[in-house]
Amino acid sequence: MIRIEGVGKVFDVRGESFTALQDIDLEIRTGEFLAVVGPSGCGKSTLLDLLGGLSEPTSGRILLDGVPVTGPGLDRGVVFQQYALFPWRTAVANVEFGLEGKNLSKRERRERARHHLSLVGLSGFEDRYPHELSGGMRQRVAIARSLAFDPDVLLMDEPYAALDAQTRESLQDELLRIWERTGKTVVFITHGIEEAIYLGERVAVMTSRPGRIKHVVPVSLGRRTEGEVRAAPEFGRYRRELASLLRDEVERARIQELREVASVG
Repeated sequence: MIRIEGVGKVFDVRGESFTALQDIDLEIRTGEFLAVVGPSGCGKSTLLDLLGGLSEPTSGRILLDGVPVTGPGLDRGVVFQQYALFPWRTAVANVEFGLEGKNLSKRERRERARHHLSLVGLSGFEDRYPHELSGGMRQRVAIARSLAFDPDVLLMDEPYAALDAQTRESLQDELLRIWERTGKTVVFITHGIEEAIYLGERVAVMTSRPGRIKHVVPVSLGRRTEGEVRAAPEFGRYRRELASLLRDEVERARIQELREVASVG
């Protein structure tokens, strides 16, 4: 279980304080799939960095099973929008990279890497280099690499944003299948309302900067099946609810940005 208690994050930008997050309170249940949406610049990625231990909060604390998060750890895997694969390593060797710090033999690392590539649907592509794979396939390798060292929590920062719509929907289904099979806790950052509804058991809506949790919407759609869930009346109802919650925040973010541009000019 993840508990975020009164978390704030302030950056120093050219001698001035910049508040990215303020008073974030949120509880994420073990095995839950939580999607997070909000306007551009609201601090979604900053929040994920804090969960991953890549940055420290200025105020408040984050607890993972009651233990404060003070830095990166093998209990959390992170998947970014950019694949960050080593171009000189094959797919299987990229997945093995995260296992090299574990007390495993070379054979065990290779077997585990192949298993997780199979899990994301890449059997037969183990010996391909990143430049020989499509964007969607490279993102699958990145997901397999994060899953291979068996983290309790999978943190995903808009991992499908750069992909075409068809590939994105295919990987959404793949991710749900993996989540159902492994029972991982997943925190998924996205700009897309429909993506958040399709994937999340709950959707946390963030305000414009400084980012806070405006509302958390429980999503009850049953088992998601492409072509059925997206066309369901309940899906449309959730879409309207989230769009309404975000509308004011997007407008505030736009006005905020215009004021900042004007002040610089």
